[in-house]
Amino acid sequence: MTRQEFDMFSESVRAKLLAVARSFGRLSGTEAEDVVQEALTTLWTLSEGGYPVRNAEALAVKVAKTKCVERFRKCRLRMQPLRGDAYEGGTPATVSTDLSDSIAIRRRLYAGLTETERTCLELRNAEGLSLDEIAETTGKPKTSVKSTISAARRKMLEKLKQEL
Repeated sequence: MTRQEFDMFSESVRAKLLAVARSFGRLSGTEAEDVVQEALTTLWTLSEGGYPVRNAEALAVKVAKTKCVERFRKCRLRMQPLRGDAYEGGTPATVSTDLSDSIAIRRRLYAGLTETERTCLELRNAEGLSLDEIAETTGKPKTSVKSTISAARRKMLEKLKQEL
């Protein structure tokens, strides 16, 4: 089919395709025009590709109906409501497994520390206290707290290197 033949054919079948698109239901005027344009584009692509066409008008109607169904399915998929208010989860599985792995590693590393080292590290890392606040809480000098935390971190790093 040449370009001129296709132009004449599309003008003659356009009204019928619009009627098909509008009769489909939920399509507004501009959406029906879009469906017709998509159908005619598909027909042109088929004719250019050498698709054997016995009845061009019947094929045009079939393509238009297919385009209407495609649009309906897309709208239906996008607008399907979720049932219920409570949903399980909320975090991806990797987040929870990473968190549990992190807790297990921390427990193993803290197990190799003395009570003083563990206390100082927890106050520093978990509660975010400054060295002065830790010294005040534990009753130890600031320099002692600083060296205790440093030694504890060094022990944990060595143990972690051994595990890897």
